[in-house]
Amino acid sequence: MPIETFLSLLLFCFVAAASPGPNNTMLFASGVNFGFSRTLPHMAGITIGFTLMVACVGLGMGAVLERYPVLLIVLKVVGGLYMIWIAWKIGTARKVPEADIDAGNAARPFTFLQAASFQWVNPKAWVMILGAIAAFSQRDHYALSVALITTGFFLVSFLSTSAWAAFGSALRGWLSDPVRLKWFNISMAVILVLSLWPMLR
Repeated sequence: MPIETFLSLLLFCFVAAASPGPNNTMLFASGVNFGFSRTLPHMAGITIGFTLMVACVGLGMGAVLERYPVLLIVLKVVGGLYMIWIAWKIGTARKVPEADIDAGNAARPFTFLQAASFQWVNPKAWVMILGAIAAFSQRDHYALSVALITTGFFLVSFLSTSAWAAFGSALRGWLSDPVRLKWFNISMAVILVLSLWPMLR
């Protein structure tokens, strides 16, 4: 892959991964509600899970979806319903959890496995990956181009998740006021639901 093409790929990855969407909205909310350190497993799950998904789609799953497009529709519907449930959980949170809370019903951030698994039902992730594979894969060096696409998304995803979680964490003190946090969480829930619209059309 020529260096100019790889730089274009990185730009595509940056715009796709850093723009507001389900992952970034949830990371921002998690940074506010749980702090940066407790959001680290969520960040790692997104980065590793999404990178693995890019590799899998690039090396075969994309062809399956092209042959059976109904599968993509099913994934979008399931992902949309799951995101609505997550939006409900975010929107109804009314206080910043303390770091030492361990009660059985206490709010908790996403685990690594939850975040990694979520990528497979995230409509934006499918759109991003299929778009990148279609635009930047090269028939003559297909495996290498998929490896470079995967690398590009890994690098950008790591930076993007860190930035969104850190931004949310920086606002944690200001949003410790219950009224501010209430309206912040409601706003994040609404944004999360609205982010479904362009991906479910």
